[in-house]
Amino acid sequence: MFKRTKSPVVEEQTAPAKPGGKGRPTPTRKEAEAAARARAKGPRDRRELSKKQRAYRAEESRKIRQAMKSGDERYFLARDRGPVRRFIRDYVDVRFSIVEMVIPLMIIGLILGYTGSPALVQASSLVLLATVLFVVVDMVLLRWRLRRELRRRFPEEPLKGTTYYALTRAMQMKFMRLPKARVKIGQSLPEDYAR
Repeated sequence: MFKRTKSPVVEEQTAPAKPGGKGRPTPTRKEAEAAARARAKGPRDRRELSKKQRAYRAEESRKIRQAMKSGDERYFLARDRGPVRRFIRDYVDVRFSIVEMVIPLMIIGLILGYTGSPALVQASSLVLLATVLFVVVDMVLLRWRLRRELRRRFPEEPLKGTTYYALTRAMQMKFMRLPKARVKIGQSLPEDYAR
C-alpha cells in the first residue's frame, strides 16, 4: 500500500536541428557556470602557464597561416589588408621578375668561384655583378610602373609604404609568398579592386 512505485520512463525525444541553428542543446545554467569556472581557473605553476600560452600561440599562428594560404582577408596581418595591398600583391605576382632567379644565379656564381680556375673565378664575379645589376634595375622599374598604376587606380589613397611592400614581396620566391598568389604570371588584372 505504501510501497513506492517507479514512475514510467519517458524517452527523451530530440527535436531535429533547425536550419541555421547551432546543432546542440543550450547548456543548463549549472553546466555553463562549471565551464566558466574551468576556463577562469588559472594554471597551478609557471610551467603550466607557459605551456598553455605556447599551445595557444601555436594554434593562433597555424590558423593565421592557413587563412593566408586560403586568402581569407579577415586573418591577414594589418599590412596585407585592403584593396591597395591586394592590387600590389597581384601586380607583383603577375610579372616575371629577375629576383626570382637570384638564388640559382648566386649558386652558379659561387660554384664557378670555387673551381680554382682564374677564368671561371672572373666569370663568377661577372655573374654575381650582373645579377645585382639586373635586380636593381628590375626593382627601379617595378617601383616606377607600380606607382604610376597606383595613382591611376587609387588616386585618393596615400602611397606611403607601398614601394617597400611591393619590393619585399618581389624579393621572395613565388612559392614562399604569403598571402599566396591569386594570379598567374601574364594574367590580366581586373580593373576594379574595391570590395
